[in-house]
Amino acid sequence: MNLGDYNELEVARFVEFGVYLTSDDGDILLPDRYVPTGVQIGDMLRVFVYRDSEDRLVATTEQPLARVGDFAALTVKDVTGMGAFLDWGLMKDLLLPLRNQPKRVRTGDRVVVFIYVDDASDRLVATAKWEKFTDREPQLQPGQEVQLLIAGESDLGYAAVVDSRYQGMLFRNEVFRPMSIGDVLRGYVRQVRPDGKVDVSLQRQGYDEALAAADTLVQALRKAGGTLPITDHSDPEEIYRRLGMSKKVFKKALGALYRRGAVHLADDHTRLIEEE
Repeated sequence: MNLGDYNELEVARFVEFGVYLTSDDGDILLPDRYVPTGVQIGDMLRVFVYRDSEDRLVATTEQPLARVGDFAALTVKDVTGMGAFLDWGLMKDLLLPLRNQPKRVRTGDRVVVFIYVDDASDRLVATAKWEKFTDREPQLQPGQEVQLLIAGESDLGYAAVVDSRYQGMLFRNEVFRPMSIGDVLRGYVRQVRPDGKVDVSLQRQGYDEALAAADTLVQALRKAGGTLPITDHSDPEEIYRRLGMSKKVFKKALGALYRRGAVHLADDHTRLIEEE
């Protein structure tokens, strides 16, 4: 039986308040509100197993927002003397102990955590010190596309969980849009550092970046009917809002298309020149 994860368990017997499921750790209650219609003894059910408010093993057919071994952005529902309680989609909230908070969280905060089973108590807990659970031997190559979970902000930039496994950094000069804790974005590997951390960017680098940006610009022009009210003199925020790219990348794309004779550049707009 895997605590904090999904299990395939057999229906052993019915009781007034639900059914008991058989596991190697003894029978586990699936409360009546979660029992599927038409279930019979001997049926196998896929359930999530955790502990209730009295530390008893209990099953549910509800799906949590995260499970053991996951990095996830969760919302703080309550703060007490023992720690914070996080909404993870189940009736019983997930504990974020004080010892696992690098800085104190407040109700309503969005916090990125790693979920694990505490060896001392055999309870599911979260930690906001997620970095120590990342893999420091990334199997990544420069330019590789990755998924980013924004986990923190500093003067340097934004800390991120890369591909749900590695510790990454998105430098502030690479960001051209508002960012929030918990945002999930597509990014690209700039380099893997000797300490195992990964520098990432929101844009492809070099020639591939220019080609991809040119394709994006052409598609945006077509979607807008052939003309966009932006030029190489437009505000960077306006360019990012419309195209999702920095002004530097936009100018590379615009230059590539202009050299091909694919666009006409005016003082206040860019027009696509489609081939006959």
